Amino acid sequence: MKKVKLVINGIADNVTSATSHFTVVLQEEGGNRKLPIVIGQFEAQAILIEIENLTPVRPLTHDLFKSLADHFGLTLHEVVIHQIKEGIYYSKLICMQGDVQKEIDSRTSDALALALRFNCPIYAYESVVSTAGVESSLAESEIQSETKPPDSTIPTKVESPKNPKGYSSLSQAELKASLVKAIDEEDYERASMIRDEINRRKD
Repeated sequence: MKKVKLVINGIADNVTSATSHFTVVLQEEGGNRKLPIVIGQFEAQAILIEIENLTPVRPLTHDLFKSLADHFGLTLHEVVIHQIKEGIYYSKLICMQGDVQKEIDSRTSDALALALRFNCPIYAYESVVSTAGVESSLAESEIQSETKPPDSTIPTKVESPKNPKGYSSLSQAELKASLVKAIDEEDYERASMIRDEINRRKD
């Protein structure tokens, strides 16, 4: 069955949702179709900290899986989103242990977090993309209607409900200290905003 290669385009915070849900947007490589997938807060954080190259004080579940896989010689070859049923995406991990290929069922959010850690490709069957994928312009408008006012753009990372404005008044040393503290407290959304402020000043 034909597979479509995807890359993670961004994560949007569904601020109007009664619960903490996020939308991860997968972009068709070399194409203009996007696949928006709703995920939970913790899964969004797991994806975000890897995108932002943040280091948690203690290993998260996905980091632990990666360590165990490395220890036992198991590599993640690729992630495949193979089905969508009643709005739920089904994925599998294509793993290699020596010359033996193994398929492991996985939640799509976990599969994406692991794909980043193993630096492996993400695919979806053409049937999934043709069914649930939307053109880029339409995907942006749909996500904006769920997350931000119409004049917003899709964010490239999770938008935290916390107010980031106070960081602009901090010195570089204070920002670095705050970043360390946020990571120590495992508040990766705050850490991401502080990292953004540090990077803005570098630019």
